[in-house]
Amino acid sequence: MSDKDAIRDRLRGVMVPGVKRSLHDLNLIREIHSSDRKVTISLASAALHSGAREWLENKIKEVLAGEVPAEHITVTFIEAKAGEVNQIDRVVAVMSGKGGVGKSLVASLLGIGLAREGKNVGILDADITGPSIPRMFGVVERPAGNETGIMPVLSRAGIELMSINLLLPHEEDAVIWRGPLIARTITQFWEDVVWGRLDYLIVDLPPGTADASLTVMQSLPIKGVVIVFTPQDLVEMIVRKAVNMATQMGKPVLGVVENMSYLALPDSNRRLEIFGRSRAQEMAKKIGAPLLAQLPIDPELARLCDEGNIERYNGDVVSILVDNFNQALSAGAK
Repeated sequence: MSDKDAIRDRLRGVMVPGVKRSLHDLNLIREIHSSDRKVTISLASAALHSGAREWLENKIKEVLAGEVPAEHITVTFIEAKAGEVNQIDRVVAVMSGKGGVGKSLVASLLGIGLAREGKNVGILDADITGPSIPRMFGVVERPAGNETGIMPVLSRAGIELMSINLLLPHEEDAVIWRGPLIARTITQFWEDVVWGRLDYLIVDLPPGTADASLTVMQSLPIKGVVIVFTPQDLVEMIVRKAVNMATQMGKPVLGVVENMSYLALPDSNRRLEIFGRSRAQEMAKKIGAPLLAQLPIDPELARLCDEGNIERYNGDVVSILVDNFNQALSAGAK
């Protein structure tokens, strides 16, 4: 192992203050120079206030003290925007043709399932006028940052979150904005947030096919789209609108999820289709995309979402959703 590799390995455990992620995870280590027992470490300054920079400088000298005298260690900060340090492998959008079908729920469960597989996951809540991600995760902290960038807030399980609700004085405040301002905010969540190293960034789109969804499709390197619907008579028309938008924008549909598909009756194997006959298999076949999951009406899941404890949900549908998603993503990459 070279001196640089050894130093980089030692720095993996240095956590960024107020963020609970390491310098390595946030990809803030830009350069390491080592020669004649002198070490210079350059860090990206994105979203780091002066107090955080001073703390990191002292912590790095402390971590390396056993191998290099503190007076021989120099820590510098170079200007860098969030977009210059972010390293995101896959960006996946979750969308629906209409509101109220559980799109945010599916985005959250998908992120939770991937995180349980050991993946680094972030969720970008692009539903600016109807954000619900922070409430389901029980997150109320305001993001840290400054004019050079914003740090995402970490959930209890380590999922990075960014939502307009984390920036409002009160979560009940209405966001009464016109389309261009909403679109600009979504773009800033992509460009100005220090996501760092992520395996997956899940984007929870607003319902429909208007400005906000168009902005995401045009501005972000979307790897694929997951479409959510419920078993209702108008579902085919609504789903086709979403599919047509994704197709026109050149984004593959990775699969579909039917939410509120059924209610499992206690102490029996019966399923009660409260909202009508399930059309999950039918819709998947018609649009030529795999069925990723049929989510039931689960009182336990509803309770955990209301309590901000969605990450405690252990229903089998989470693993089913993620397994099928991984298969669809692998097939789409071939």
